[in-house]
Amino acid sequence: MLQAVALSCTRGERRLFSNLSVTLRPGTLLAVVGENGSGKTSLLRMFCSLLPPEQGSILWQGQDIRELKELYCAQLTYIGHLNGIKDDLTPLENLTVAASLSGDDSSGLLAQVALEAVGLKRAIHALPTKVLSQGQKRRVALARLWLSTRPLWLLDEPFTSLDATATSLVTQRLQSHLQHGGMAVVVTHQEVALPSDAVQRLRLTE
Repeated sequence: MLQAVALSCTRGERRLFSNLSVTLRPGTLLAVVGENGSGKTSLLRMFCSLLPPEQGSILWQGQDIRELKELYCAQLTYIGHLNGIKDDLTPLENLTVAASLSGDDSSGLLAQVALEAVGLKRAIHALPTKVLSQGQKRRVALARLWLSTRPLWLLDEPFTSLDATATSLVTQRLQSHLQHGGMAVVVTHQEVALPSDAVQRLRLTE
């Protein structure tokens, strides 16, 4: 279980949010929505332990993540708004390296299966990523979800640059993750097409 307790965040002289509390239970996705500048990415970075809250705390299984440190980070998979891939590496190399760095299974066979699961044909696997479209690059980044066995996924605008087919594939993967007791926090401008009882919505306002 992931809990935010009375969180506050300020950027410069502007208060983005204050006294924010939410609880995320296994099998549930938290969709964080709001206008640009409302603090969505800042909140996600707090959940990633990349940004300390100005006030309040974040609890994982009842313990403060600042005390858990690496033990907490080992429970999550984070994919930011930027793809975090190297243009000179192939999709297969990018995925293998990313999986290895995060402690997931990085075998070439599983990486190939993951890339095919996001709709990237095998002929693309050996091309330098710089020749791919933005949508294909996003699929490479999101293929990490097919290798991740961690219970908490933190995703910043995962559907950006994806067409309807790729959006459906990622949504199906999210649903499978939740059905197996996983949790996800998703910053998004789009509706997440999952059953209503599996989705919580948190709207941040400026």
